Amino acid sequence: MKKLALLFAGLALFATTTACNDDEETAPEVPLVGTWQPLTEVRTEVDTNGDGVSDLVTYSTCQRQARWVFKENSSGTRTTFEESGVSPVVCAQTSNRTFSYAYDKGAKTIELKYQGTVVSDKGKITRLDADAMNLMIEDKTDPTVFKTVTYSFKRIPQ
Repeated sequence: MKKLALLFAGLALFATTTACNDDEETAPEVPLVGTWQPLTEVRTEVDTNGDGVSDLVTYSTCQRQARWVFKENSSGTRTTFEESGVSPVVCAQTSNRTFSYAYDKGAKTIELKYQGTVVSDKGKITRLDADAMNLMIEDKTDPTVFKTVTYSFKRIPQ
């Protein structure tokens, strides 16, 4: 009878340890590919003394017509709009730049190389989810000043 009780206890223990699901739920991977609308940007500048400033730039309705499009073939376009004229104010396209990009998902680093330029923009994707992205671009032209521009985007469903 003791052997039978031990057998049932062992089976119960086995069933409870194998029935537990130790698999971690991983969030689904969100692609960078898509069309993004810029909403704001934060410009940060810190010198070697530690003195710094950050400015929040909230885009106007006209500026929010801009689009950054990241394609699957590691190419993309960046279209910008600005207000022009006095009365009436008109929203006009100011640029349409083509770029190629390299994105490292693990390190979350990105490099944007605009057509016709020698120096590329390098930075990090600090947030990427189904609806939003934050892209931080570093400016390393002056080694005595740390400069970044962080763009906040909303995904435009296609």
